[in-house]
Amino acid sequence: MSPRVLVVTVTYASSEVLPAFLASLTGAGASIAETVVVENSSPDAAVTRELALAAGARFVDAGGNRGYGGGVAAALATIEDEYDYLLVVNPDVVFAEGAVDLLVRAAEEMPGGGSFGPRILTAEGDVYPSARRLPSLRTGIAHGLFGRVWPSNPWSVAYRAEGQTDRRRAAGWLSGACVLIRTTAWREVGGFDLGYFMYFEDVDLGDRLGRAGWRNIYVPDAVITHTGAHSASREVKRMERAHHDSAYRYLSRRYSAWYFAPLRLALRLGLWGRLWWISR
Repeated sequence: MSPRVLVVTVTYASSEVLPAFLASLTGAGASIAETVVVENSSPDAAVTRELALAAGARFVDAGGNRGYGGGVAAALATIEDEYDYLLVVNPDVVFAEGAVDLLVRAAEEMPGGGSFGPRILTAEGDVYPSARRLPSLRTGIAHGLFGRVWPSNPWSVAYRAEGQTDRRRAAGWLSGACVLIRTTAWREVGGFDLGYFMYFEDVDLGDRLGRAGWRNIYVPDAVITHTGAHSASREVKRMERAHHDSAYRYLSRRYSAWYFAPLRLALRLGLWGRLWWISR
């Protein structure tokens, strides 16, 4: 039997970008068995529902803004059929022809892989660094401090592994903007940690998959275009706070031993200071 893929996209004020996303799925892969659009109760939820149903997708109301992982969980709670793979993807994405089938082909050829991510292009056609190393405390702090003002700093370059974009390779984690996950691996690690409202849930998933013995694989011949964080741009300060809270959650849990308590305090104070600086 051919592999079956369940596509889940989480929407919030996404009605402007959703039509292009749904249209691109038509040529993205014969392996797509079902598409679920889960809405996090934004003001244009009724429009999103109409667009989803008109395109043949199933619509799920999350019953509130449950964040990214919470939205995916709301969608999966309604699923009764079995699928080989789960494709979690942002609604502001457009798939190149055959992109999903290329991800599935890689997954079938690499049974030790738990997640698979495509080459992600920006709206301008640049390659977005989407297959990254897991952030250490040193790299994470340096990337956080210098990533925006000095993009070519060595810590950000190491974190993003920007130069390696032309072949399949293992990564510490793959961008949640579009990631194909083997359902057996997803279930083994328990899916996304719902303690993350937005951001770092993909980092945490890649980390836990790796700890469980699965590999996270970058598949550059599968291509998508990510037009941008449309909904997040509407609530910049709230999303910045969510990003900093998630960064602290991830790093503090990675350095959770009692003797790291002073380090966790410094991390918390540093993130608070950075949040104040960029959102003042």
